[in-house]
Amino acid sequence: MIAISDNVQVRKDGPSGTIVINRPDRRNALSREIIQMLGEALDDFYGEKSVRAVILTGTGDTFCSGTDLHQLKESFESSRALEIWHQDARDFLELIEKMLRFPKPIISSVNGWVVGSGVSLMLATDIVVAGKEAKIRMPEALRGLSAGITTPLLSFRIGTSMASSLLYSAAPVSADEALNLGLFHETVDDDLVWARSFELAGQCAAGARESHQMTKQLINETIGENLYTQLSIGAANMAAARTTLAAKEGIEAFLQKRDPQWD
Repeated sequence: MIAISDNVQVRKDGPSGTIVINRPDRRNALSREIIQMLGEALDDFYGEKSVRAVILTGTGDTFCSGTDLHQLKESFESSRALEIWHQDARDFLELIEKMLRFPKPIISSVNGWVVGSGVSLMLATDIVVAGKEAKIRMPEALRGLSAGITTPLLSFRIGTSMASSLLYSAAPVSADEALNLGLFHETVDDDLVWARSFELAGQCAAGARESHQMTKQLINETIGENLYTQLSIGAANMAAARTTLAAKEGIEAFLQKRDPQWD
């Protein structure tokens, strides 16, 4: 295992490379550093010929708990808050677009919870293997925030009708439900998630690099011809939501472990 930073680690097990979000004390929440490091890890694997597919996972019992709300709360006190929120949204958008355009298959190896912006990460990958106890939740409405980047990806993967239901209700989605919806492609015992992902990476490696790249372009850029425009609008929407009093109240309520008081 090679640490890009304390919070992001990579390993090469030909024919795959694995990226691990390693922040169990914050349930693998996405800090600004982690978003940057994930992009750098993908750049490293891009040119590594022995890596034919990339596995993305998290340590502990959570794949990713979404945006680091502690870090987000700190930005409310900054005189540069608007600039920070705009940059945060742009940086996350760049990571998601890099994943969608990455020429090799990316496999989400989902252990435990996938929450908020963590769902965006998962949806930007090509194959999702999950443990039978894995769960998904998009709680942005409960925090006064916008799932601006998750929404287009969710609609692209499963359609706007189901996306609306999941986003408005903010209800947890079990592994069985996620499998039926097509959010997970298969489920296995929790202790076999990475092993199955590694096996799938080997199956992907049997195909030609050029075929994978062209297939990914066809799916994400031709069939999904409007996806990148929607993601850009979603990023702006996500940044704008953070300027509201609802966001301030929602984040503070969550960190203080109380119900939010909406106007």
